[in-house]
Amino acid sequence: MGSPLATVSFGLAAAASWGAGDFTGGITTRKSDVYAVGLVSQAAGVVALAALAGVRAEPFPPPSALRWGAVAGVFGALGIAALYRALAVGRMGIAAPVTAVLAAALPVCFAALSQGLPSPLQFTGFGLALGGVWLISRPEGAGGSPEGLGLALLAGVGFGGFMICIGQVQAPAVFWPLAAAKVSSLLSMLAAARAEGRLPRPPRSLLLPAALAGLLDAGGNAFFVLAEQGGRLDVSSILASLYPAVTVLLARLVLGERVSRTQAVGIAAALIAIPLIAT
Repeated sequence: MGSPLATVSFGLAAAASWGAGDFTGGITTRKSDVYAVGLVSQAAGVVALAALAGVRAEPFPPPSALRWGAVAGVFGALGIAALYRALAVGRMGIAAPVTAVLAAALPVCFAALSQGLPSPLQFTGFGLALGGVWLISRPEGAGGSPEGLGLALLAGVGFGGFMICIGQVQAPAVFWPLAAAKVSSLLSMLAAARAEGRLPRPPRSLLLPAALAGLLDAGGNAFFVLAEQGGRLDVSSILASLYPAVTVLLARLVLGERVSRTQAVGIAAALIAIPLIAT
């Protein structure tokens, strides 16, 4: 598992799983309260990850690994809450790309300090990928209103912090720390819902889609940890951060939504970046 090919494969698998999870969760949230969908999806992730740890007969990790997982979960919950609030009060054309790019850039900076600089080709690939993520996440014709920018930056810090913290988990630990992250995220989301006086229940018809979104998100988390354990944190983070491309493509295939010219350029940039990052 410690080969460049494994890192690239797992990183792209994380992007595919996260992108599909965002697509599923987004559709489900249109029909129900965001907290209802979030709580069901997080609970499904906890069950799935704990079950996988049992099936894999993964040894129970040291407390330090569980602590890193728990802190990562808090960062993840912060990212979700800040992003949804940013989208509610600001413009998606600012909030989504700022969040996505910052979430990818923070692990790159952290890896440069802790693991050294990447190769020139990889660095070029990182730049292309970050630019691609920005273009993919930015809707066509979106305005540049700065409203919600602070929340978008906070969301990017949350998601980037999740990647950095969960990246500190060492092999063979994978699923138990991720389960701890999900428990931490679930408790954080419950606390936020209670603070707002909201503990809604999703309709029964939406339980399965919400759970599926949670399973896909948990799968993306697992693939990301496997990618990071097999290589560099920056490579894993950049590849996994290409998930908006998967969400956009699924929206095109399933919902018939048009891929804008800007998004098409972003997807092309991301495709060019992948072999450069894999060098």
